[in-house]
Amino acid sequence: MAGKDRILILGPTGAIGRHVVWASLKAGNPTFVLVRNHPGSIRDVRLVRAANPETKEELIESFKNSGVTLIQGDMDDHESLVKAMRQVDVVICAVGRLLVGDQVKIIAAIKDAGNVKRFFPSEFGLDVDRHEALDPIREVFEEKVKIRRIIEAEGIPYTYLCCHAFTGYFVRNLAQLDTTVPPRDKVVIMGDGNVKGAFVTEADVGTYTIEAANDPRALNKAVHIRLPANYLTFNEIISLWEKKIGKTLEKTHVSEEKVIKDIKEFSFPNDYLLALYHSQQIKGDAVYEIDPAKDIEASEFYPDVKYTTVDEYLNQFV
Repeated sequence: MAGKDRILILGPTGAIGRHVVWASLKAGNPTFVLVRNHPGSIRDVRLVRAANPETKEELIESFKNSGVTLIQGDMDDHESLVKAMRQVDVVICAVGRLLVGDQVKIIAAIKDAGNVKRFFPSEFGLDVDRHEALDPIREVFEEKVKIRRIIEAEGIPYTYLCCHAFTGYFVRNLAQLDTTVPPRDKVVIMGDGNVKGAFVTEADVGTYTIEAANDPRALNKAVHIRLPANYLTFNEIISLWEKKIGKTLEKTHVSEEKVIKDIKEFSFPNDYLLALYHSQQIKGDAVYEIDPAKDIEASEFYPDVKYTTVDEYLNQFV
């Protein structure tokens, strides 16, 4: 463990934060988490809960038993933030969508602390500088863009983690609303189903995040997770599932116009999920060329990571 950077995770009990914590421990980094004395206010979405069943209390207890250092603090308490920053080398923020704008408080604390070698803002989705997403997710992405520009203007060393589609949101239900398991009879497909998307398990997001945190080549770069075996069209994913269950699903294609109409009419979380699905499955927001001057392709830089394929992930539902 000697010589490894000390890593602080904010939002450690969330859908991604928990996996970053475990990956940091596994990599041998001294691992710290910021915990609040009061519960968060973000609504619990059934799909997220199905993919991440452990409660906050269970996770905190597991963290303590595994050697994680717990730091009491709050994003609204500047002094507690600065105190936390001064104990670590790398800060990884994994707070949820409602707190993205509050990262200005973390940036201010990092500036005052003066010792942080790298900051990972809460991204963990598509590249917010390259997308055609619609509201309500566009509003969140615009907030993330603002945070990027503030980080760069303040001269804070950073890494942006662009992982695209979590299997827990996109694959475990084949992007079907109001269910947490893949369908066995009928499936709704947005568009023609032939647009490539990038899929990754939440645990593998944690692994690649820590790989990047321990890699000086990722300094001031965006790391893109588009894994070769998981860079698939929706039709290809459906085909994998059909082979596993030995059955051909009845398919209904929905036009982009209908999807946009539904996004505007639906309430949270379905409007949010539909906008995510639209971004990847219709607009192709995971399809682009990277710029070696500012981007890193994770599968090329970290070829030794044994990631879970979509094919393997689907086995648990058979």
